[in-house]
Amino acid sequence: MHIGLIGGIGVAASLVYYQRLAAAVERRGGRLEMTLSHGDIHTLIRNNLADEREAQAEIFARQVEQLKAAGAECAAITSLGGHFCFDELAARSALPLVSGVTPLDDYFAAQGIRRVGLLGTRVVMRTRLYGQLAKTEAVALDDEAENLGQMYQEIAVAGACSDTERAVLFDAGRRMVEDLGAEAIVLAGTDLNLAFDGRDPGYPVIDALNVHVDLLARLATGEITLTEATGAA
Repeated sequence: MHIGLIGGIGVAASLVYYQRLAAAVERRGGRLEMTLSHGDIHTLIRNNLADEREAQAEIFARQVEQLKAAGAECAAITSLGGHFCFDELAARSALPLVSGVTPLDDYFAAQGIRRVGLLGTRVVMRTRLYGQLAKTEAVALDDEAENLGQMYQEIAVAGACSDTERAVLFDAGRRMVEDLGAEAIVLAGTDLNLAFDGRDPGYPVIDALNVHVDLLARLATGEITLTEATGAA
């Protein structure tokens, strides 16, 4: 299965998707067919904050057309923040879309996790992952969502995380565990690996990017069908 990735939002997340997807397919003994279409993170941020779903979906739809022309058989958005217009894009997409949000609820439930804390964009935190968690309760630091969302945005644009930013994110996760009862913190922003990778914050962390990549790898190697991948919940 030829995988199409809508990337560039941001660049660091796209690189991690590519690296982890290639490694996951190789571990399975498969051969990765993948095409990446580069987008503009600044436009995505403006549309996300203004809730301009149709406008962003039009942009993504053009990228999907590019991916299809390159031979891709499905498409995925390499940004959970970018999923804010997923339904609008699905309605006009030239290819089936493999969501990075819908597989998460089943994944949490399979791990026996009943409550998760969220770090990511303002919208992801405020909407509790777009309201798509039915089996798992999600919590966030609502009073700090604006500042945390702004910090995440700056990390994504820069493609780097400072020690000061890392300390703030680690502390936010700790307080969701200690004060709000989260059993794990979900990196619900695909650039948060810049802060957390290779480090132990002192509590369980789930990178949503890895759940999405695993689904795409199983699709790429034929372990699951496109119907199963797009219907994963």
